[in-house]
Amino acid sequence: ACGNFQTAYLMGKLNGIDIREHGSGNAGTTNTLRVLGRKAGVIVFIGDVLKCAVAIWISRLIFGESRADIIYILTLYAALGTILGHNYPAFLEFRGGKGMACTAGLMLFYHPWLLLICVSTFLIIFLITHYVSLGSVVMYGVFVVVMAVLCFTGTLGALTGVQIAEVLI
Repeated sequence: ACGNFQTAYLMGKLNGIDIREHGSGNAGTTNTLRVLGRKAGVIVFIGDVLKCAVAIWISRLIFGESRADIIYILTLYAALGTILGHNYPAFLEFRGGKGMACTAGLMLFYHPWLLLICVSTFLIIFLITHYVSLGSVVMYGVFVVVMAVLCFTGTLGALTGVQIAEVLI
């Protein structure tokens, strides 16, 4: 449900447009930044980060005490559901954003090392190449590696082999 809250679409409507009909056609932070400017882009970024944070918070609230052994898996599902809902919103004919700001929310609220390492990677690639998409792709690759390290070092708790596979797949 959190992913269907389309911050970019709402920002576009506040400015009298359907953001998906302008720029790249995506209902996300980067397109909003290009089409509506920095202030609107920052607001959309914060909204998209927070919707993933809300999903993680709700799952921790519901399952935290009773399922502490697998809370990292449950919160990961909540975040991934939010990202999928953002990318393919049911109420907007499944035309949403690319999920980068939502993924930043996952990284920020899932585990602090994810944010530090992955966002640093994204920024380095972006500052060198000036391509958001390249920074995003490289960041996703680093995300998988960092998740594997967190799993195998026990940072996410004493996960079984099956649970580690579930997190990584």
